[in-house]
Amino acid sequence: RNFRCDCGNSKFKNLQCKLLPEKSKVNSGNKYNDNFYGLYCTCKRPYPDPEDEIPDEMIQCIVCEDWFHGRHLGAVPPESGDFHEMVCQACMNHCHFLWAYAPQLAVPALTKVNSLEDEGIVLKVEESEEQKKEIKKEGGVEHQETKEKKQVEQFNEPSTSSGSDFLNVYGYRGKVLQKFPVETAKTTSESLFCKLRELQSKQFFKKDTATFWPSNWRSKLCTCADCLKMYSELEVQFLTDEYDTVLAYENKGTSDQETERRDPLMDTLNSMNRVQQVELICEYNDLKTELTDYLRRFADEGTVVKREDIQHFFEEFQSRKRRRTNRMQYYCS
Repeated sequence: RNFRCDCGNSKFKNLQCKLLPEKSKVNSGNKYNDNFYGLYCTCKRPYPDPEDEIPDEMIQCIVCEDWFHGRHLGAVPPESGDFHEMVCQACMNHCHFLWAYAPQLAVPALTKVNSLEDEGIVLKVEESEEQKKEIKKEGGVEHQETKEKKQVEQFNEPSTSSGSDFLNVYGYRGKVLQKFPVETAKTTSESLFCKLRELQSKQFFKKDTATFWPSNWRSKLCTCADCLKMYSELEVQFLTDEYDTVLAYENKGTSDQETERRDPLMDTLNSMNRVQQVELICEYNDLKTELTDYLRRFADEGTVVKREDIQHFFEEFQSRKRRRTNRMQYYCS
């Protein structure tokens, strides 16, 4: 995403970009991960790895776009076809808000125990004491979240002092926080509602594992003003774009290939009526027959066909065509 070529910048002293001569000296938007040095995964090994005898597939993280061995994700990937996208451990720590969505949206996966990983044993890990403390800590702010939720619930109550044309938002101890016109009250109420805040008020785990996500999960992320600001600060605005997925890119590539394979002659024929189609086919057959006869003479004589010869043929062909057209008679009734 947003990656640009480095030709013409400070990395190449004597090379100028022919596409964008005014390119800046440094492409600040470019991010170089280990993939640019032929290294992948948390193990920082090449792929294919000549020293790795364990059969394993590589899975790409949709955030950092790095590739990882399935066995190095901290969790067992679901069966093939059960998930569409993966977010690695490091990106889950960076995009911490995804843990609140994981219980409802993510495809469940078992957690690996490091001491048994080499033996291929997979166990379902119970909640640790640290995780329980973390949940308790998350629940500590639940009371405040509930209070804020009640403020929004009181939003639709009419004001007794300002008439029926306005609605009030009540805060702590019944204090009026803000007044809204009736016609804009509904829109404002929806903008104040945050899916993420509601999910964060519930219990959820933060683990040091990757997560796996089904199709269309991006459409279920909150798009309130606060969440959009958070996405921008974390530089992950693309998570709300369903056309950013690998599947979308693959479908676009397949569509482009099908377009390239289409016959332009057939496309032209399909856009014509029946009479025009017959006339075009007749003209094409005449051109093909005359060109074949013309080139056969060069083949029989063993001479090379030059550019002037082809140009002369088409000039003669156009001349004969004009003579035929001028001899045609049209009758009107």
